[in-house]
Formats: sequence, structure tokens, C-alpha cells
Amino acid sequence: MSDVYVSLEFTPNPNTLKYSVNRVLWEKGSLWFKDEHEALGKSPLATKLFEVFGVAQVMLGRDFVTITKSQEGDWDLVHRGVSAAIQHYLESDLPIVSEGIVSAWVPGATDEIEQKIREVLDQEIRPAVAMDGGDIYFERFEDGIVYVALQGACSGCPSSSATLKMGVESRLRAAVPEVLEVVSI
Repeated sequence: MSDVYVSLEFTPNPNTLKYSVNRVLWEKGSLWFKDEHEALGKSPLATKLFEVFGVAQVMLGRDFVTITKSQEGDWDLVHRGVSAAIQHYLESDLPIVSEGIVSAWVPGATDEIEQKIREVLDQEIRPAVAMDGGDIYFERFEDGIVYVALQGACSGCPSSSATLKMGVESRLRAAVPEVLEVVSI
């Protein structure tokens, strides 16, 4: 197996950093752990990252890890600890997630409108959001309103409202005329 490479990328969220790696970590979207208790029994890698002082949240993407630091965390210390932990963990070739874990992204759509919404989100919006270390999930479509969940760097990002309205909502309204609004839950 080739050497493990971990590279740091800044995100629009000042409390979140993205670590790109040259490995596939999770093929089914992303896994977001809001605290260490959510990671226990689900992801040994995320559990290991929560051991770094100052790590508040962990999101695992296809080939990246997004870290949100706590108020007490110092970016210099968090970065060194997280970067080293990812490198050592991936070099050990241990499992990233526990067996039986499934993505929160549910592929089945209930109707044609919902299917088109999911298609635009999955093919156009999610890859763009992932570039900034985040993810967006479709929750439901009711009365013209698309409800989505923002994760990783997008959660709590100062520019997330603008991205949601000017980016996501504009694109979905153009592609699916039945969409009137997009709301983050």
C-alpha cells in the first residue's frame, strides 16, 4: 500500500478544518459525529480523533475528515494532534467504521419531485459543499419547502445562510419549479 498523505485545507467556517487524505474512508456520503459518544461503536477513527484535546465534532467524507474545534481548543495543538492521529491510524490499516454502519443518506425517493431534488443535491450541490469540508442531506419535501441538514464545516458556518439561499435554493428552484424555499433543520 502507498504512503498515507494528509493535507490541511481551510474552510469558510473559522472553527472547522478539512483534512484531505489519499484513501477512501467512506463511500456512502458522510458520517457526522457531533460528540465522542456518537462515535463510540460506530467509527474507531472518529473515536480516536475525539481523544485530541479541543476536537468537538468529526465528519468523515469519502476522502476527507472535517474537524470542528471546541471553544477551549487551540488550532495549533488541535491541528498537530489531528494530523498525526489521522496519519498513524490510516497507516495501521484499521477499519474506519464499524461493520453494519450505514449512511444517513437514504437513496430512495418517494415521488418524481423528490427524486429530482435528490439528484440535483447529490450530483451538483453535495460535491461543491464537500470541497469546503461539509455535507448537505435531504430530509424531506413538504408544501414546496425542501428541508435539508447541513453537516461538517457547513454546520455553524457564518456563510451557511447565504450559501443555502443564494446557492442551494437558487439551484433547486431553477431545476425543480415546485421548490419554493430551502430550509436548514
